[in-house]
Amino acid sequence: MSPALLLGALAGGLAALAAREAALASPALAGWVRRALEPLRRAGREGYAPSAPERRRLAALAAAAAVLGGWLVGGTEAALPLAVAGPALAAWAIAGRRRRWRAAVERALPEIAGAVADSLAAGRSLRASLPAAASWVEGPAAAELARLAAELELGAPTADAVGAWRRRMRSPRVDSFAAALLSQRLAGGDLAGLLRRFAAAAAERDRVVEDARAATAQARFTGLLVVAMPTGGALFAELLQPGFLGRVLAAPPAAALLALAGALQAVGFIAIRRLARVAE
Repeated sequence: MSPALLLGALAGGLAALAAREAALASPALAGWVRRALEPLRRAGREGYAPSAPERRRLAALAAAAAVLGGWLVGGTEAALPLAVAGPALAAWAIAGRRRRWRAAVERALPEIAGAVADSLAAGRSLRASLPAAASWVEGPAAAELARLAAELELGAPTADAVGAWRRRMRSPRVDSFAAALLSQRLAGGDLAGLLRRFAAAAAERDRVVEDARAATAQARFTGLLVVAMPTGGALFAELLQPGFLGRVLAAPPAAALLALAGALQAVGFIAIRRLARVAE
């Protein structure tokens, strides 16, 4: 490895350390950074949807971090495009954390349905069974049921509390579960038996999805590896011969061809992700 690369890595590490010390030395700046990152943390911990001011604050922080990182790595030529991508990366991070939260709640639906069915069979009402089910699950599902229980304790009607949960989750699977919960109000019948059948069907569905993912894991990995190989090869060539990419990009025809290849690689990556996605 060349001395220039070593000095660049050392400079980047020292810059990150200096930024950390500067943030710690300024309580106002540190507090602003914590407030900006709080919606991202809450999105993964409780499925929180940030408000518009919180999204703007997080986007500004992401843009500043992207500009600094791009400037350290590739100068102003890399900093300017990353500044535009910073807010999009912040929105993508929040959406990803909320998506994982929603998926965790969906995976717990069979346990929730079974717990509510057992509570109903023991003689409790639906209003009392929903809070009791929180003790049978953990993680995001327990947090959502605790919030639902708090709304019921404050006097919200059962249908309104369940409807608020549906709007908060925005999940077809939660919609189906909520419809099963409220069906007795319209048609009557054995709600405990219906919930047990729902739990069995949801568990079987999850098992089939996991089997499909396991069966296609190798194919998906191979496809993504093929897409990533040109980028990895270019980085490896740069490590072996520093300045290689700079000389290639200095020629306009080569730069145009690389831009076209990068666009095709991005299209291929998106196509592979869509083709390999397991429908749920």
